[in-house]
Amino acid sequence: MAREIRLNAFDMNCVGHQSPGLWAHPRDRSWQYKDFEYWTDLAKILERGKFDGLFIADVLGIYDVYNGNGDAAIRQAAQVPVNDPLQLIPPMALVTEHLGFGLTASLSFEHPYPFARRLSTLDHLTKGRAGWNIVTSYLESGAKNLGQKNQTEHDARYDFAEEYLEVCYKLWEGSWEEGALLRDRERRIFSDPSKIHEIQHVGKHFQVPGIHLCEPSPQRTPVLYQAGASSRGKQFAAEHAECVFVAAPSKVLLKKTVADIRRRAAEAGRDPRKILIFNLQTVILGETDAKAKAKFEEYKTWVSYEGAMALISGWTGIDFSQFKPDEPLKHVHTNAIQSAVEAFSTADPNKVWTPNELADWVGIGGFGPLFVGSPETVADLLQEWVEDTDVDGFNLAYALTHETFVDAVELLVPELQKRGVYKTEYAPGTLREKLFGAGPRLPDIHPGAGYRDLAALRQQEKQAPSPQPMNRRSTHERA
Repeated sequence: MAREIRLNAFDMNCVGHQSPGLWAHPRDRSWQYKDFEYWTDLAKILERGKFDGLFIADVLGIYDVYNGNGDAAIRQAAQVPVNDPLQLIPPMALVTEHLGFGLTASLSFEHPYPFARRLSTLDHLTKGRAGWNIVTSYLESGAKNLGQKNQTEHDARYDFAEEYLEVCYKLWEGSWEEGALLRDRERRIFSDPSKIHEIQHVGKHFQVPGIHLCEPSPQRTPVLYQAGASSRGKQFAAEHAECVFVAAPSKVLLKKTVADIRRRAAEAGRDPRKILIFNLQTVILGETDAKAKAKFEEYKTWVSYEGAMALISGWTGIDFSQFKPDEPLKHVHTNAIQSAVEAFSTADPNKVWTPNELADWVGIGGFGPLFVGSPETVADLLQEWVEDTDVDGFNLAYALTHETFVDAVELLVPELQKRGVYKTEYAPGTLREKLFGAGPRLPDIHPGAGYRDLAALRQQEKQAPSPQPMNRRSTHERA
Protein backbone atom coordinates (compact mmCIF):
# COMPACT_ATOMS: atom_id res chain seq x y z
CA MET A 1 0.00 0.00 0.00
CA ALA A 2 1.38 3.42 -0.98
CA ARG A 3 2.33 5.71 1.90
CA GLU A 4 0.42 8.87 2.67
CA ILE A 5 2.22 12.06 1.67
CA ARG A 6 1.97 15.03 4.03
CA LEU A 7 2.31 18.65 2.97
CA ASN A 8 3.09 21.85 4.83
CA ALA A 9 3.43 25.27 3.26
CA PHE A 10 6.63 27.16 4.03
CA ASP A 11 6.51 30.95 4.33
CA MET A 12 7.95 33.79 6.37
CA ASN A 13 6.69 37.20 7.49
CA CYS A 14 8.91 38.94 4.95
CA VAL A 15 9.37 39.65 1.25
CA GLY A 16 10.52 36.84 -1.04
CA HIS A 17 11.55 34.30 1.60
CA GLN A 18 13.44 31.58 -0.35
CA SER A 19 13.17 33.02 -3.87
CA PRO A 20 15.34 36.16 -3.96
CA GLY A 21 14.28 38.67 -6.60
CA LEU A 22 10.91 37.15 -7.44
CA TRP A 23 9.15 39.68 -5.21
CA ALA A 24 9.37 42.00 -8.25
CA HIS A 25 7.31 39.64 -10.42
CA PRO A 26 3.95 41.27 -11.24
CA ARG A 27 1.97 38.25 -9.97
CA ASP A 28 3.85 37.87 -6.68
CA ARG A 29 2.06 38.96 -3.50
CA SER A 30 4.88 38.69 -0.98
CA TRP A 31 5.21 42.48 -0.80
CA GLN A 32 1.81 42.32 0.97
CA TYR A 33 3.32 40.30 3.83
CA LYS A 34 2.42 43.12 6.26
CA ASP A 35 -1.32 42.87 5.55
CA PHE A 36 -3.83 40.57 7.27
CA GLU A 37 -5.41 39.75 3.91
CA TYR A 38 -2.22 38.18 2.61
CA TRP A 39 -2.18 35.68 5.46
CA THR A 40 -5.90 34.98 5.76
CA ASP A 41 -6.11 34.38 1.99
CA LEU A 42 -3.14 32.01 2.23
CA ALA A 43 -4.64 30.12 5.18
CA LYS A 44 -7.91 29.55 3.31
CA ILE A 45 -6.06 28.34 0.21
CA LEU A 46 -4.03 25.84 2.26
CA GLU A 47 -7.03 24.52 4.16
CA ARG A 48 -8.85 24.01 0.87
CA GLY A 49 -5.88 21.84 -0.14
CA LYS A 50 -5.95 19.87 3.14
CA PHE A 51 -2.40 20.94 4.03
CA ASP A 52 -1.33 19.77 7.47
CA GLY A 53 -0.01 23.18 8.35
CA LEU A 54 1.75 26.40 7.58
CA PHE A 55 5.37 26.36 8.73
CA ILE A 56 6.44 29.95 9.41
CA ALA A 57 10.17 30.66 9.36
CA ASP A 58 11.86 33.55 11.16
CA VAL A 59 15.25 35.14 11.79
CA LEU A 60 16.39 37.70 14.34
CA GLY A 61 19.02 39.60 12.41
CA ILE A 62 20.01 40.25 8.83
CA TYR A 63 22.20 38.42 6.33
CA ASP A 64 25.37 40.48 6.56
CA VAL A 65 28.09 37.96 5.67
CA TYR A 66 28.18 38.72 1.94
CA ASN A 67 30.68 41.56 1.36
CA GLY A 68 30.85 41.91 5.15
CA ASN A 69 27.64 43.96 5.39
CA GLY A 70 23.88 43.77 4.95
CA ASP A 71 23.61 45.97 1.85
CA ALA A 72 22.89 43.14 -0.59
CA ALA A 73 20.20 41.65 1.64
CA ILE A 74 18.59 45.06 2.11
CA ARG A 75 18.67 45.93 -1.59
CA GLN A 76 17.22 42.59 -2.64
CA ALA A 77 14.79 42.07 0.29
CA ALA A 78 16.59 38.84 1.21
CA GLN A 79 14.50 38.14 4.32
CA VAL A 80 14.58 41.79 5.34
CA PRO A 81 12.36 43.61 6.18
CA VAL A 82 10.98 40.83 8.38
CA ASN A 83 8.11 41.08 10.87
CA ASP A 84 7.32 38.95 13.89
CA PRO A 85 5.49 35.71 12.97
CA LEU A 86 3.38 35.07 16.07
CA GLN A 87 0.76 37.77 15.43
CA LEU A 88 -0.08 36.22 12.06
CA ILE A 89 -1.54 33.05 13.53
CA PRO A 90 -4.73 34.17 15.39
CA PRO A 91 -6.32 35.80 12.32
CA MET A 92 -5.46 32.76 10.20
CA ALA A 93 -6.91 30.46 12.85
CA LEU A 94 -10.09 32.53 12.85
CA VAL A 95 -10.75 31.88 9.14
CA THR A 96 -9.85 28.17 9.25
CA GLU A 97 -10.90 25.13 11.25
CA HIS A 98 -8.19 22.54 10.72
CA LEU A 99 -4.95 24.09 9.45
CA GLY A 100 -2.02 23.79 11.86
CA PHE A 101 0.58 26.49 12.46
CA GLY A 102 4.28 25.85 13.06
CA LEU A 103 5.71 28.98 14.65
CA THR A 104 9.47 29.50 14.48
CA ALA A 105 10.64 31.12 17.70
CA SER A 106 14.22 31.29 18.92
CA LEU A 107 14.90 30.30 22.51
CA SER A 108 18.24 32.12 22.49
CA PHE A 109 16.88 35.58 23.19
CA GLU A 110 13.72 35.22 25.31
CA HIS A 111 13.18 33.92 28.83
CA PRO A 112 11.11 30.71 28.94
CA TYR A 113 8.66 31.98 31.57
CA PRO A 114 6.89 34.61 29.40
CA PHE A 115 7.46 32.53 26.28
CA ALA A 116 5.57 29.54 27.75
CA ARG A 117 2.63 31.84 28.47
CA ARG A 118 2.73 33.19 24.91
CA LEU A 119 2.59 29.70 23.43
CA SER A 120 -0.18 28.57 25.78
CA THR A 121 -2.17 31.62 24.76
CA LEU A 122 -1.64 30.72 21.10
CA ASP A 123 -2.72 27.13 21.68
CA HIS A 124 -5.90 28.37 23.38
CA LEU A 125 -6.74 30.82 20.60
CA THR A 126 -6.18 28.24 17.85
CA LYS A 127 -8.09 25.53 19.77
CA GLY A 128 -5.03 23.34 19.87
CA ARG A 129 -3.53 23.91 16.43
CA ALA A 130 -0.25 25.48 17.56
CA GLY A 131 3.22 24.10 16.97
CA TRP A 132 6.63 25.47 17.94
CA ASN A 133 9.65 25.20 15.66
CA ILE A 134 12.49 25.23 18.19
CA VAL A 135 15.51 27.14 16.90
CA THR A 136 18.64 28.42 18.61
CA SER A 137 19.36 31.17 16.02
CA TYR A 138 22.42 31.28 13.79
CA LEU A 139 22.87 34.90 12.70
CA GLU A 140 25.67 36.80 14.42
CA SER A 141 23.83 40.06 13.75
CA GLY A 142 20.88 38.93 15.84
CA ALA A 143 23.04 38.01 18.82
CA LYS A 144 24.84 41.37 18.74
CA ASN A 145 21.61 43.35 18.62
CA LEU A 146 20.43 41.58 21.74
CA GLY A 147 23.49 42.49 23.76
CA GLN A 148 25.77 39.53 23.10
CA LYS A 149 29.30 40.16 21.90
CA ASN A 150 29.20 37.08 19.69
CA GLN A 151 26.89 34.24 18.84
CA THR A 152 27.15 31.46 21.42
CA GLU A 153 29.12 28.41 20.26
CA HIS A 154 26.96 25.95 18.34
CA ASP A 155 26.79 22.99 20.73
CA ALA A 156 26.52 25.27 23.76
CA ARG A 157 23.33 26.70 22.26
CA TYR A 158 21.81 23.22 22.36
CA ASP A 159 22.90 22.73 25.98
CA PHE A 160 21.06 25.96 26.73
CA ALA A 161 18.07 24.67 24.75
CA GLU A 162 17.88 21.53 26.89
CA GLU A 163 17.34 23.54 30.06
CA TYR A 164 14.99 25.93 28.27
CA LEU A 165 12.77 23.01 27.31
CA GLU A 166 12.95 21.61 30.82
CA VAL A 167 11.49 24.85 32.17
CA CYS A 168 8.78 24.87 29.50
CA TYR A 169 7.87 21.22 30.15
CA LYS A 170 7.54 21.91 33.87
CA LEU A 171 5.28 24.89 33.20
CA TRP A 172 3.13 23.28 30.51
CA GLU A 173 2.95 19.71 31.79
CA GLY A 174 3.49 19.83 35.54
CA SER A 175 2.35 23.11 37.03
CA TRP A 176 -1.40 22.51 36.65
CA GLU A 177 -2.67 19.03 37.46
CA GLU A 178 -5.61 17.51 35.65
CA GLY A 179 -8.67 18.65 37.54
CA ALA A 180 -7.08 21.87 38.82
CA LEU A 181 -9.52 23.93 36.77
CA LEU A 182 -13.00 23.77 38.37
CA ARG A 183 -15.09 26.72 37.11
CA ASP A 184 -17.49 25.97 39.96
CA ARG A 185 -20.00 28.82 39.93
CA GLU A 186 -22.00 27.55 42.90
CA ARG A 187 -19.01 27.43 45.24
CA ARG A 188 -17.38 30.44 43.53
CA ILE A 189 -14.14 28.50 43.03
CA PHE A 190 -12.48 28.79 39.64
CA SER A 191 -9.30 26.78 40.29
CA ASP A 192 -8.08 24.43 43.03
CA PRO A 193 -4.81 25.80 44.52
CA SER A 194 -3.88 22.38 45.88
CA LYS A 195 -3.55 21.11 42.32
CA ILE A 196 -1.48 24.00 40.97
CA HIS A 197 2.23 23.80 41.71
CA GLU A 198 5.21 26.09 41.68
CA ILE A 199 7.84 24.50 39.46
CA GLN A 200 10.78 25.60 41.68
CA HIS A 201 13.27 25.34 38.85
CA VAL A 202 16.88 26.19 39.70
CA GLY A 203 19.35 25.54 36.91
CA LYS A 204 22.50 26.79 35.26
CA HIS A 205 20.72 29.35 33.09
CA PHE A 206 17.28 29.89 34.68
CA GLN A 207 15.64 30.24 38.07
CA VAL A 208 11.85 29.96 37.79
CA PRO A 209 10.14 29.41 41.14
CA GLY A 210 6.46 30.05 40.37
CA ILE A 211 3.43 28.53 38.69
CA HIS A 212 2.50 28.66 35.02
CA LEU A 213 0.21 31.64 34.58
CA CYS A 214 -2.07 29.93 32.05
CA GLU A 215 -4.65 27.24 32.56
CA PRO A 216 -3.79 24.15 30.52
CA SER A 217 -4.31 24.65 26.79
CA PRO A 218 -5.81 21.94 24.54
CA GLN A 219 -2.39 20.39 23.86
CA ARG A 220 -0.54 21.79 26.90
CA THR A 221 2.78 21.46 25.07
CA PRO A 222 2.39 22.63 21.45
CA VAL A 223 3.47 20.22 18.73
CA LEU A 224 7.27 20.38 18.73
CA TYR A 225 9.08 21.01 15.46
CA GLN A 226 12.83 21.23 15.02
CA ALA A 227 15.16 21.99 12.13
CA GLY A 228 18.82 21.16 12.68
CA ALA A 229 21.23 19.59 10.20
CA SER A 230 24.25 19.22 12.48
CA SER A 231 24.91 16.08 14.50
CA ARG A 232 23.98 17.93 17.70
CA GLY A 233 20.87 19.33 16.06
CA LYS A 234 19.73 15.92 14.87
CA GLN A 235 20.30 14.47 18.35
CA PHE A 236 18.20 17.25 19.88
CA ALA A 237 15.46 16.59 17.31
CA ALA A 238 15.54 12.85 17.95
CA GLU A 239 15.05 13.40 21.67
CA HIS A 240 12.40 16.13 21.59
CA ALA A 241 10.88 16.88 18.18
CA GLU A 242 7.63 15.42 16.93
CA CYS A 243 8.12 16.88 13.45
CA VAL A 244 11.56 17.47 11.92
CA PHE A 245 12.28 19.84 9.05
CA VAL A 246 15.28 19.03 6.84
CA ALA A 247 16.57 20.51 3.59
CA ALA A 248 18.35 17.77 1.66
CA PRO A 249 18.86 18.52 -2.05
CA SER A 250 19.21 14.86 -3.10
CA LYS A 251 17.64 11.50 -2.37
CA VAL A 252 21.01 10.10 -1.28
CA LEU A 253 21.47 12.75 1.39
CA LEU A 254 17.81 12.73 2.45
CA LYS A 255 17.76 8.95 2.93
CA LYS A 256 20.89 9.15 5.06
CA THR A 257 19.48 12.02 7.14
CA VAL A 258 16.10 10.37 7.73
CA ALA A 259 17.70 7.08 8.77
CA ASP A 260 20.05 8.89 11.15
CA ILE A 261 17.20 10.77 12.87
CA ARG A 262 15.07 7.65 13.23
CA ARG A 263 18.03 5.68 14.61
CA ARG A 264 18.76 8.37 17.17
CA ALA A 265 15.09 8.51 18.18
CA ALA A 266 14.99 4.77 18.79
CA GLU A 267 18.16 4.98 20.88
CA ALA A 268 16.49 7.74 22.92
CA GLY A 269 13.62 5.37 23.72
CA ARG A 270 11.10 6.92 21.35
CA ASP A 271 9.09 5.33 18.54
CA PRO A 272 10.95 6.43 15.39
CA ARG A 273 7.78 6.05 13.30
CA LYS A 274 6.05 8.64 15.49
CA ILE A 275 8.44 11.34 14.28
CA LEU A 276 7.31 12.99 11.07
CA ILE A 277 10.13 14.22 8.84
CA PHE A 278 9.49 16.88 6.18
CA ASN A 279 11.96 17.86 3.48
CA LEU A 280 12.14 21.32 1.94
CA GLN A 281 10.66 21.13 -1.55
CA THR A 282 9.60 23.49 -4.32
CA VAL A 283 7.21 22.47 -7.08
CA ILE A 284 6.42 24.40 -10.24
CA LEU A 285 3.30 23.04 -11.87
CA GLY A 286 1.46 23.38 -15.14
CA GLU A 287 -1.30 21.43 -16.84
CA THR A 288 1.44 19.82 -18.95
CA ASP A 289 5.19 19.38 -18.58
CA ALA A 290 5.73 21.95 -21.33
CA LYS A 291 3.58 24.56 -19.60
CA ALA A 292 5.36 23.95 -16.29
CA LYS A 293 8.76 24.30 -17.95
CA ALA A 294 7.72 27.55 -19.60
CA LYS A 295 6.57 28.89 -16.23
CA PHE A 296 9.90 27.86 -14.67
CA GLU A 297 11.90 29.60 -17.41
CA GLU A 298 9.87 32.76 -16.86
CA TYR A 299 10.45 32.63 -13.09
CA LYS A 300 14.21 32.23 -13.57
CA THR A 301 14.46 35.58 -15.33
CA TRP A 302 13.45 37.29 -12.07
CA VAL A 303 16.03 35.60 -9.79
CA SER A 304 18.49 37.99 -8.13
CA TYR A 305 22.10 36.73 -8.07
CA GLU A 306 22.99 39.27 -5.38
CA GLY A 307 20.03 38.24 -3.24
CA ALA A 308 20.91 34.57 -3.62
CA MET A 309 24.50 35.23 -2.60
CA ALA A 310 23.33 37.15 0.48
CA LEU A 311 21.21 34.18 1.56
CA ILE A 312 23.83 31.50 0.82
CA SER A 313 26.54 33.46 2.61
CA GLY A 314 24.29 33.92 5.63
CA TRP A 315 23.23 30.26 5.71
CA THR A 316 26.78 28.91 5.42
CA GLY A 317 28.75 31.68 7.16
CA ILE A 318 30.96 31.91 4.06
CA ASP A 319 31.39 35.24 2.27
CA PHE A 320 30.92 34.22 -1.35
CA SER A 321 31.97 37.66 -2.58
CA GLN A 322 35.58 36.41 -2.26
CA PHE A 323 34.99 34.09 -5.24
CA LYS A 324 34.39 34.96 -8.86
CA PRO A 325 30.89 34.00 -10.07
CA ASP A 326 32.31 31.26 -12.34
CA GLU A 327 35.09 30.03 -10.02
CA PRO A 328 34.90 26.26 -9.41
CA LEU A 329 34.38 25.85 -5.68
CA LYS A 330 35.76 22.34 -5.48
CA HIS A 331 39.22 23.77 -6.15
CA VAL A 332 39.04 26.07 -3.12
CA HIS A 333 40.67 23.97 -0.44
CA THR A 334 39.04 25.08 2.76
CA ASN A 335 37.01 22.87 5.05
CA ALA A 336 34.20 25.39 5.11
CA ILE A 337 33.79 25.43 1.34
CA GLN A 338 34.05 21.66 1.06
CA SER A 339 31.37 21.11 3.68
CA ALA A 340 29.11 23.73 2.13
CA VAL A 341 29.36 22.15 -1.32
CA GLU A 342 29.12 18.55 -0.09
CA ALA A 343 25.34 18.61 0.08
CA PHE A 344 25.07 19.86 -3.49
CA SER A 345 27.57 17.36 -4.84
CA THR A 346 25.21 14.53 -3.83
CA ALA A 347 22.53 16.05 -6.05
CA ASP A 348 24.79 15.75 -9.12
CA PRO A 349 28.24 14.20 -8.41
CA ASN A 350 29.54 15.22 -11.83
CA LYS A 351 28.63 18.87 -11.53
CA VAL A 352 31.29 21.51 -10.88
CA TRP A 353 29.69 24.04 -8.55
CA THR A 354 30.38 27.74 -8.90
CA PRO A 355 28.75 30.69 -7.12
CA ASN A 356 26.62 31.17 -10.25
CA GLU A 357 25.48 27.56 -10.11
CA LEU A 358 24.68 27.83 -6.41
CA ALA A 359 22.67 31.00 -7.06
CA ASP A 360 20.73 29.21 -9.79
CA TRP A 361 20.01 26.34 -7.41
CA VAL A 362 18.79 28.40 -4.45
CA GLY A 363 17.27 31.20 -6.54
CA ILE A 364 13.89 29.48 -6.54
CA GLY A 365 12.97 27.73 -3.32
CA GLY A 366 16.26 27.69 -1.43
CA PHE A 367 18.44 24.67 -0.70
CA GLY A 368 15.81 21.99 -1.28
CA PRO A 369 15.09 20.12 -4.52
CA LEU A 370 12.94 21.64 -7.27
CA PHE A 371 10.42 19.64 -9.31
CA VAL A 372 8.98 21.08 -12.51
CA GLY A 373 6.19 19.38 -14.42
CA SER A 374 2.59 18.36 -14.79
CA PRO A 375 0.63 17.08 -11.76
CA GLU A 376 1.36 13.52 -12.90
CA THR A 377 5.08 14.14 -13.25
CA VAL A 378 5.46 15.90 -9.90
CA ALA A 379 3.28 13.33 -8.11
CA ASP A 380 5.49 10.56 -9.50
CA LEU A 381 8.58 12.31 -8.14
CA LEU A 382 7.10 12.96 -4.69
CA GLN A 383 6.03 9.33 -4.36
CA GLU A 384 9.45 8.17 -5.52
CA TRP A 385 11.19 10.31 -2.90
CA VAL A 386 8.88 9.09 -0.13
CA GLU A 387 9.40 5.45 -1.04
CA ASP A 388 13.16 5.74 -1.60
CA THR A 389 14.08 7.91 1.39
CA ASP A 390 11.47 7.11 4.09
CA VAL A 391 10.60 10.82 4.41
CA ASP A 392 7.02 11.52 5.54
CA GLY A 393 6.25 14.66 3.58
CA PHE A 394 7.37 18.01 2.29
CA ASN A 395 7.50 21.65 3.32
CA LEU A 396 6.59 23.42 0.10
CA ALA A 397 8.42 26.68 -0.50
CA TYR A 398 7.09 29.08 -3.10
CA ALA A 399 8.44 30.64 -6.25
CA LEU A 400 5.57 33.12 -6.40
CA THR A 401 3.05 33.54 -3.65
CA HIS A 402 0.22 32.75 -3.63
CA GLU A 403 0.52 31.31 -7.14
CA THR A 404 2.73 28.37 -6.17
CA PHE A 405 0.32 27.32 -3.42
CA VAL A 406 -2.77 27.74 -5.59
CA ASP A 407 -1.14 25.53 -8.23
CA ALA A 408 -0.35 22.91 -5.58
CA VAL A 409 -3.93 22.94 -4.29
CA GLU A 410 -5.65 22.95 -7.67
CA LEU A 411 -3.30 20.72 -9.68
CA LEU A 412 -1.12 18.55 -7.43
CA VAL A 413 -3.43 17.71 -4.52
CA PRO A 414 -6.22 16.24 -6.70
CA GLU A 415 -3.67 14.02 -8.45
CA LEU A 416 -2.26 12.78 -5.13
CA GLN A 417 -5.79 12.16 -3.83
CA LYS A 418 -6.66 10.21 -6.97
CA ARG A 419 -3.68 7.96 -6.25
CA GLY A 420 -4.82 7.40 -2.67
CA VAL A 421 -1.69 8.93 -1.12
CA TYR A 422 -3.18 12.16 0.22
CA LYS A 423 -6.03 12.76 2.63
CA THR A 424 -9.44 13.81 1.37
CA GLU A 425 -10.63 15.05 4.78
CA TYR A 426 -8.96 16.31 7.92
CA ALA A 427 -8.95 14.16 11.04
CA PRO A 428 -10.77 15.71 14.01
CA GLY A 429 -9.12 17.28 17.02
CA THR A 430 -5.97 19.22 17.77
CA LEU A 431 -2.91 19.46 15.54
CA ARG A 432 -1.24 16.62 17.46
CA GLU A 433 -4.33 14.43 17.02
CA LYS A 434 -4.51 15.20 13.30
CA LEU A 435 -0.84 14.38 12.79
CA PHE A 436 -0.53 11.26 14.91
CA GLY A 437 -4.04 9.90 15.40
CA ALA A 438 -3.72 9.68 19.18
CA GLY A 439 -4.56 12.10 22.00
CA PRO A 440 -3.89 15.83 22.27
CA ARG A 441 -1.07 15.43 24.80
CA LEU A 442 2.57 14.45 24.46
CA PRO A 443 2.87 10.65 24.44
CA ASP A 444 4.03 9.06 27.68
CA ILE A 445 7.40 8.05 26.20
CA HIS A 446 8.23 11.65 25.28
CA PRO A 447 10.73 13.25 27.72
CA GLY A 448 8.34 16.14 28.38
CA ALA A 449 5.84 13.72 29.90
CA GLY A 450 8.31 13.06 32.72
CA TYR A 451 7.46 16.45 34.25
CA ARG A 452 3.73 15.86 34.79
CA ASP A 453 4.08 14.93 38.46
CA LEU A 454 6.43 17.54 39.91
CA ALA A 455 5.99 16.42 43.50
CA ALA A 456 6.99 12.84 42.69
CA LEU A 457 9.83 14.13 40.56
CA ARG A 458 11.25 16.22 43.39
CA GLN A 459 10.97 13.33 45.82
CA GLN A 460 12.84 11.07 43.44
CA GLU A 461 15.54 13.70 42.91
CA LYS A 462 16.05 13.99 46.69
CA GLN A 463 16.50 10.26 46.98
CA ALA A 464 18.73 9.81 43.92
CA PRO A 465 19.65 13.01 42.05
CA SER A 466 19.79 12.41 38.34
CA PRO A 467 22.37 14.18 36.17
CA GLN A 468 20.15 13.77 33.08
CA PRO A 469 16.71 15.18 33.91
CA MET A 470 15.78 15.64 30.24
CA ASN A 471 15.86 11.88 29.59
CA ARG A 472 13.17 11.05 32.15
CA ARG A 473 10.10 9.13 31.14
CA SER A 474 6.68 9.70 32.67
CA THR A 475 6.32 9.24 36.43
CA HIS A 476 4.12 6.17 36.24
CA GLU A 477 6.66 4.45 33.96
CA ARG A 478 9.43 5.13 36.46
CA ALA A 479 7.33 3.63 39.21
